[in-house]
Amino acid sequence: MRLPRQAQGLTLIELLLFIVVVGIALAAMLRVFTTATLASADPMIRRQQLAIAESLLREVQLMPITWCDPATAANVETAASTADCGGAVENMGPESGQTRYGPSNYFDNVNDYAGFSMSGIRDLSNTVVSGLSGYSASVGVAAAALDSLTAGSGDALKITVTVTGPDASSLVLQGWRTRYAPQSPF
Repeated sequence: MRLPRQAQGLTLIELLLFIVVVGIALAAMLRVFTTATLASADPMIRRQQLAIAESLLREVQLMPITWCDPATAANVETAASTADCGGAVENMGPESGQTRYGPSNYFDNVNDYAGFSMSGIRDLSNTVVSGLSGYSASVGVAAAALDSLTAGSGDALKITVTVTGPDASSLVLQGWRTRYAPQSPF
């Protein structure tokens, strides 16, 4: 018993056409993968900028916001205004000789970060973080209105962190810090 012609398999022409079509499809797919691979560095830079900005913003937000300079005022936790500081008022920007990097005379208040910048991301011991030398970061701190708090009260600070990547792109992240002094003894 013989099978009909259609069930006997592929002809040489059909096989060659199949190989050509599959080759064209693979070439197109390979081009898509190549383009995606070449562009994959861009999201990495953006993610790195975001990680740097989040880390620096968190660092600033964890600092106290007080009326008095924590380094010199004895009543820093109970002062209800600058009048309670005895001349040791906390002003915007770092005090003379203050730095972000320890071990002594380091930033001790949110206000101290106003105007801070670094080229090449550094940790708190002033060591350049490996692989981040092409990035730079700056911090802005300003009194601002927040809900029922007025900008003039100084009870709310807007923190703006700007990170510039090695490709000159910038990422801006903002956060807030509010004053809760005087602290209650409870």
